[in-house]
Amino acid sequence: MADNKYPSTKLFFCLVIKVRMGKELLEALEQIGKGRGIDREVVVKAVEAAVLSAYRKSFGSSQNVRVNLDLSTGEVRIFVRKRVVEEVKDEAREISEEDARKIDGDAKVGDRIEVELDPEICGRIAAQTAKQMILQRLREAQMDSIYEDFKEKEGKLISGMVERLEGRDIIVGVGRAEAILPYKEQIPREVFKRGDRITAYILKVERTRGGVEIRLSRRRPAFLEMLFRREIPEIASGIVEIKKIVRDPGKRAKVTVHSNDPNVDPVGACVGMKGMRIQAIVRELKTEKIDVVPWSQDPERYVMNALAPSKPIMAVLDQSKNKATVVVPDDQFSLAVGKNGQNVRLASLLTGLKIDVKKQSEWEEMKREEAIKSEFLKVDGIGDKIAERLIKAGYKDMESIMRASVEELASIPGIGPKMAARIKEGVISIMGSEEGGERD
Repeated sequence: MADNKYPSTKLFFCLVIKVRMGKELLEALEQIGKGRGIDREVVVKAVEAAVLSAYRKSFGSSQNVRVNLDLSTGEVRIFVRKRVVEEVKDEAREISEEDARKIDGDAKVGDRIEVELDPEICGRIAAQTAKQMILQRLREAQMDSIYEDFKEKEGKLISGMVERLEGRDIIVGVGRAEAILPYKEQIPREVFKRGDRITAYILKVERTRGGVEIRLSRRRPAFLEMLFRREIPEIASGIVEIKKIVRDPGKRAKVTVHSNDPNVDPVGACVGMKGMRIQAIVRELKTEKIDVVPWSQDPERYVMNALAPSKPIMAVLDQSKNKATVVVPDDQFSLAVGKNGQNVRLASLLTGLKIDVKKQSEWEEMKREEAIKSEFLKVDGIGDKIAERLIKAGYKDMESIMRASVEELASIPGIGPKMAARIKEGVISIMGSEEGGERD
């Protein structure tokens, strides 16, 4: 972090060197704290620790040293605990009895007293190494502060300004830190340029060797969930609950909602009057369409809801195969399936079921064929495959087989003369018994 980003820093180092420019030093500390977002107390501790380290480098030890930054005067003071001796051999650790009594009139050989270093010595120590150490400690303090601040915001929304592009990644200024919106976490086809405002979801905050890494996302379902919480009070308060979200980022999303209050319509709460609430979310996503789906305990109803904006007629579930067949009006088939199958694919992800969409006409034809097949299976000699071949050949009931000759039946692929004769006899037998029953 360059000094010129914080103008007060150079002034601060000069003041540390001079040591006793009290008021100006305190003002410089205050400016640095505000400029870097660090509490003044942290800055003070950084100064004291740095000066202590500088003393250690100058004199080889700081075991008996205490540094104090007086917040009332702005003075940086160094105190060294020395032993009182008759003859001084180590000036860094010893003091003569005569000099000791100038500090403490009762001092005698063998005592230990605290001696304040001369201001000029303090200045020399600071000038030698304190600048670099203070900068390092301030940087560490700033990183700690940023990490704690943003770690608390992990999983929440944040807004910032696009500062620059690094390849396809976007670097976002978020207050006193920078965050990265990786390409893989961006919504496809969205374009941002320097100076644009951007809102994203804080995906992860980590300490790294280089500082703090804040990773953002606009692609995750959680980003959409946080937008709903921001725009819809009923969701923020817990009255309306989001059950599940699935997204095809930039194209379409489905959000399942449920109301914990029977008097509150969950879909209505999310859409808002004249669609104002949902439109605020759509504007943030720019091109992504959002289907708000009411959750239901009835799995068939839930599957039908999931295929919004189409309005299915019915759904049939096969739980053993984890499959659902949904019938829609013919003119809504394309709407239900969606472009390139997008709508039905998202509905499948939402419900956890494989969904097969049928047109109403196809469904009715299929049910008719099932009824015909059921009738044909009553005939001796007709199994599933033969019944299907007869239906495919255009035979829709017993009467149509009765009217056909054996030769016509034998011409159907997979049915020879013997099978055709057997079918004919079986149908005659059934039809005859039914006619006899009617005469009775």
